Amino acid sequence: MAALGTRLLTLSLDGDEVTAQVSNCRITSGAADSDFTSFADAAAGGAREYKLAGTATQDMAVDSVWDKIWTSAGTTIPVLIKPAGGSTASATQPHFTGNVTIVEPDGDLVGGEANASPTAKFTFDFEWTFSAKPTKVVA
Repeated sequence: MAALGTRLLTLSLDGDEVTAQVSNCRITSGAADSDFTSFADAAAGGAREYKLAGTATQDMAVDSVWDKIWTSAGTTIPVLIKPAGGSTASATQPHFTGNVTIVEPDGDLVGGEANASPTAKFTFDFEWTFSAKPTKVVA
């Protein structure tokens, strides 16, 4: 099995390909906050919460990552992550799907620090919670 490279990942949000706007994309997992933990959850190690986290450019075009936050915060959208790229999922190059709820980030949303580079761009970080564990698609 080949390890994942760092150049092929693609990301689609609500059917819109946004890979060119994203420089950091990951699915994270952590203990879920809960006012109630069942014995089944406790026996399984506790409930888990999955998030889509990343960094994107401050591109204000319609259907950009930034625009989805600005116009659609609070809504749930489907996501498709292809860690190895490719159009077809396989056992060695799976895709991951799920639904996330868009939330505004804490911190920068517009603007940032000056940079003398003519190709530098303002960015922002985002972190959106999946409604359930993402699905691994292999075919």
